[in-house]
Amino acid sequence: MNNDQINPFIKRDVVVGSRRFSNYFWALVLFFGGAGFLLTGISSYFQKNLLFFINSTELSFLPQGLVMTFYGVVAISLSIYIALTIFWDIGSGYNEFDKRDELIRIVRRGFPGKNRQILLVYAFKNIKSIKLNIQDGINPKRVIYLCTKDQREIPLTPVEQPRSLETLENEASELARFLNINLEGL
Repeated sequence: MNNDQINPFIKRDVVVGSRRFSNYFWALVLFFGGAGFLLTGISSYFQKNLLFFINSTELSFLPQGLVMTFYGVVAISLSIYIALTIFWDIGSGYNEFDKRDELIRIVRRGFPGKNRQILLVYAFKNIKSIKLNIQDGINPKRVIYLCTKDQREIPLTPVEQPRSLETLENEASELARFLNINLEGL
């Protein structure tokens, strides 16, 4: 999250969406890997090498060639899906904390359609605290939540590689100080 300070009464944290290196990497790997599988499967069907570095005429189409074709189609489909999320920049947006209007605005981009722009607005009087959730292990989770008085927990941090504990704790405590509310989970 970046902080673009407009004035002392507004704190805005920019959230990066799906335009991350890992998504570009996986879209390319899946596309080229899937194309290789698809061409190998098609080569086994026509008994003609479409890839110069593999002799796929030795594969029988049933079942190896058919399975290779299926895996190729699935991998290319996944790469197209990831490429579209990158193109539409799903998940990008910002968190805006406005002391003057006493409002918190959480804005995100979604998939195209009538709910493309996701806008959540909360008044300061409905906010209970900022919660820091840290889970280590195989699938670590480090998230800052905005807790409302009606027991909702709205995540404020983007989905990405887990950041250092020090960075996360500093961001959470800075936000709690700015909003003048409690910080839970430390």
